[in-house]
Amino acid sequence: MENSITFKDIKKGNYSSIYHLIYQNEKLSKQEIANQLHLSLPTVTQNLVRLEKEKLIEKRGQLESSVGRRATAYAICPKARISIGVEIQKKTVQILAIDLLGQAIQQERLTRDYANEDRYYKEVSQAVKSFITSLDVAQEQVLGIGFAVQGLTSNDGKKITYGKILISTGLDIQVFSKYLPYPCMFLHDAKCAATTELWVRNDIGDAVYLSIGPHLGGAIIINSQIYMGKEGHSGTVEHMTIDPDGPACYCGKKGCMETFSSVNALLDEDETLEFFFQKVRSKIPSYVKRWNSFLDHLAISINNIHLVLNREFILGGYLSPYLTEEDIETLHEKVNEKTAFPSNAPFIYISHSPVKGVPLGAAIPFIQSFLNEI
Repeated sequence: MENSITFKDIKKGNYSSIYHLIYQNEKLSKQEIANQLHLSLPTVTQNLVRLEKEKLIEKRGQLESSVGRRATAYAICPKARISIGVEIQKKTVQILAIDLLGQAIQQERLTRDYANEDRYYKEVSQAVKSFITSLDVAQEQVLGIGFAVQGLTSNDGKKITYGKILISTGLDIQVFSKYLPYPCMFLHDAKCAATTELWVRNDIGDAVYLSIGPHLGGAIIINSQIYMGKEGHSGTVEHMTIDPDGPACYCGKKGCMETFSSVNALLDEDETLEFFFQKVRSKIPSYVKRWNSFLDHLAISINNIHLVLNREFILGGYLSPYLTEEDIETLHEKVNEKTAFPSNAPFIYISHSPVKGVPLGAAIPFIQSFLNEI
């Protein structure tokens, strides 16, 4: 039996098209919507009334006009739905709420020592509930909660499939969701940072994203989507072997990229990035030498990956705010010294993501799902 488009499908399509058109524009009039979507004014009016009744859009002033009456402007209600991102770290928990435009509307940082105990999961869940209560939103407005973790997660976000830094392999999202009346899922923190990068930029097709924080993380972006691979560990370049006789990695192997190209590998104990780069920019020889050594190892890794994936590289994470264009030029030079295929065309860039990119990226998938389904 052939598939056929029903009147109901057409109505849903019009409803979706009108909402998405308004979403993509700051303000639109009824006539502009009708013209751009080639719909009749009665059809547009009917859908605008429905969207307004559902509090997804609102009238927002009037548009400028050189002739006649000024038309009523329609815009989306950004806070009609919100999403929550939670970044779990060893000693802290960051909670962030975003609206439908992906804008942060509130955030909170808590001091909590991680422990694989019910007490910890309950405390964090209660903190998240209190945070949501402070937002003064109805339960149905909350799309879900994404928990960003230092570990690989199943594609459905229900389990930790590989966790050796903090959260253990096999942990189920139930440890949080049993205390929270919202959809919950785990997400790999590096993938969250890459998700934010994709959200704030519309010019990424294919790229390799490196999140350089206390630990290193990576993500492969193909056709503007994060490629997870068959078992979910595509992009985990942090465990690529750079020197088989190198330092021990938390994975149990030696000489992984993690042991040369993470912030932990760069800094001495109790040293901060701010302090380190103050010394580097002041040209203190010992610090400049350490920084050059770090860039040398990073260049080796980038060259190896670039030989397999001849795409742009985006450097993000805790390190990115301290990077300068001069650093990137030096890195390009070091890669060209090592590669069999030197090129003058730049391919390494500094991330555009905000510092809060990880919790933001943990919240974004729920917004994306809502927009895809409306």
